[in-house]
Amino acid sequence: MPKENLIGQTIAGYTLRNEVGEGGTSAVFRAEHPTHGVVAVKVLREKLRQDKTAVARFVREAKYGERVQHPNVVRTIEVGEAGPGLHFLAIEWAKGELLERYVKQNAPLPADEVAAIITQIADAVQAAHAVGIVHRDLKPDNVMYDPATRQVKLLDFGIATDTDMAPEQRLTRAGFFVGTLMYVAPEALSGELVTPAADQYSLATIAYLLLSGCLPFTAKTPREMFSQLLSQPPTPLNSAKPGLRFPAAVEHVVMRGLSKDPRQRYPDSVAFAAELEAALKQGEAAGSPGLLSRVKSIFRR
Repeated sequence: MPKENLIGQTIAGYTLRNEVGEGGTSAVFRAEHPTHGVVAVKVLREKLRQDKTAVARFVREAKYGERVQHPNVVRTIEVGEAGPGLHFLAIEWAKGELLERYVKQNAPLPADEVAAIITQIADAVQAAHAVGIVHRDLKPDNVMYDPATRQVKLLDFGIATDTDMAPEQRLTRAGFFVGTLMYVAPEALSGELVTPAADQYSLATIAYLLLSGCLPFTAKTPREMFSQLLSQPPTPLNSAKPGLRFPAAVEHVVMRGLSKDPRQRYPDSVAFAAELEAALKQGEAAGSPGLLSRVKSIFRR
């Protein structure tokens, strides 16, 4: 079946100019609207428009996005159905680029930049937690980042869950997990309803990546990653990359956030971010940023 071409079409007043992203369930377009200006519009894929579960997830993402109001979360503008099965979600157009792309080109990042990014993501997820929502898919690919202003915008509540949701309302079966394996908390692998502590684990994984340019596990296949997440400790931050060293306090904070037992992590994501920022500032005062900058320049050659 040929791919549906929506570019140039107008959906509920939104003229789709170009496709800027795609996933298994939807495509994202840069669009223009006479009132809202430039926005991003997500459209459910044609092949899934009769799939009740896919439609329910799509609508749920929009509702969760409407509930989470925060400067570091992309604003939901409108959700609707522009024709039979043509479900769409319009959100604010966030400046910058995906954090994933930025990290690949620039990591390891300076301590102050890491602190700014992690603090903003933590504030965003804390706003979600405050209204009973666990994101479940925190990763650099779901974060827009503007290096010029260092502003962060959290995206995509597509697989988020409501902590107050009854078991029969869940869209994930017991024994299955959702999320991105490299960033998912070990407790989520059972498919059970996770707590906000799972988002903190994912945030600690992002912090590890920003600081080192590496991930805390070195598995080469999904099966190996699954096994390592359940049975092995993450690689200590100071062993992530040869020649790259951090103050003990920084390593301690990151590794505590990566604890397999959720009860051993910080009380919440904001507490994790605050401790990390304090440890990074302490390292700056001790002269560590110069070391990090030198090592960073070596790896970029």
